[in-house]
Amino acid sequence: MLTFMASIFITGSADGLGSMAAELLISQGHQVILHARNTERGYQAMRKVPGAEKVLIADLSSIEETKKLAAEVNSIGGFDAVIHNAGVYNQVPGHMDTSDFQQMMVTINTMAPYILTCLIHKPKRLIYLSSGMHSQGDPKLDILISITKARGVYQTYSDTKLHDLILSKAVARKWSNLYSNAVDPGWVPTKMGGSGASDDLEKGFQTQTWLAISDDDRAKVSGHYFYHQKQKHYLPAADDVNVQDKFLALCEQITGIRFPL
Repeated sequence: MLTFMASIFITGSADGLGSMAAELLISQGHQVILHARNTERGYQAMRKVPGAEKVLIADLSSIEETKKLAAEVNSIGGFDAVIHNAGVYNQVPGHMDTSDFQQMMVTINTMAPYILTCLIHKPKRLIYLSSGMHSQGDPKLDILISITKARGVYQTYSDTKLHDLILSKAVARKWSNLYSNAVDPGWVPTKMGGSGASDDLEKGFQTQTWLAISDDDRAKVSGHYFYHQKQKHYLPAADDVNVQDKFLALCEQITGIRFPL
């Protein structure tokens, strides 16, 4: 039985796990605001999830558009939860140089969650989509010092998913009045994961929705890493306070936005 209606904002919810999470939350009676990178994708999002309140448009590969998105979110009002779902992994052959794609990946996967976390009014719960691939990420954070130190698209993705986990841990440490957690959705058959992905698609989006609204004591925690509604082992470096503070400092240098205390 639904005891309250939560308001949730989900980035990257035009399709894939973000769209599926939105559908589930709406079916449970919650209020959901979608996000898409352009107007056409926004129309697609509303067709897929007709029960959504509205869709906000912003290209997260642009730091300026991401800042404007945060302002638009704040103009709507406070949210119970924000799910940082948006991310890129697959490079379209010939679409852009690999180094440019890697830079875009860092901007979308790492900087956008950081910027939105800093600028959106604090919700009650924050959920960051990471990946099991984070374990191959570089805790020295060299890619944030120089994109030329990128080791390839696969490795860059691993770095950004480690960044998301580090961010969730830093938020949990610094903001004790909310719940902040990271999720490994598994290798699921979405556009990003590909048709050969072997994990359970439904379980891929259920954990973030559970963390966003559940009254289950297992979900009302902070600073953890989940896979299919269970806490999972992660790279221990994410708990290192020095790594977390270095990450926040580098993000501030890149974006010009200081993490608020």
